[in-house]
Amino acid sequence: MADTVDGKKELIRRLKKKKPRFLNLARYWRLGAVKSWRRPRGIDNKQRLKLKSRPKQPAIGYKNPEEVRGLHPSGRRPVLVHNVRELRELVEVKGEVIVYIAGSVGERKRITIREEARKLGLMLAN
Repeated sequence: MADTVDGKKELIRRLKKKKPRFLNLARYWRLGAVKSWRRPRGIDNKQRLKLKSRPKQPAIGYKNPEEVRGLHPSGRRPVLVHNVRELRELVEVKGEVIVYIAGSVGERKRITIREEARKLGLMLAN
C-alpha cells in the first residue's frame, strides 16, 4: 500500500486524523502519581460508561497498521546507534532510516558519529 517514505508519511497523517484526542493526563499534574493511562473503574464514573459527552478511551481498535507502527513522523524507521561501525552498516538503507544516537554515548564519540552521519548522508534525529 504505502511503499515509499512519502506514502507512509501520508498514511500516518491520515490515521492521526481518525484517532481521537484521548484524555490529557497532564491536566491532572496535582495528582502526582498519574503518569500513564488508567482505566476508569469507579461505579459512578461517566467515562467508564462511555457517554457521548465524555472523552474517548484508548482501545485496541485505534491501533495503527503494522507497516506504519513505530515510524518516525518523517515516515522513516528509527534506528539506535552506539558507535561509528553501527552507523556504517546503515548506508545501504539510508533513505529508509533515521538515526538516533544512544543516550549512553559520550560527547566525544557523539561528535564523531554526527560527522560520519553527515558524510554518509544519513538523517539524524538527535
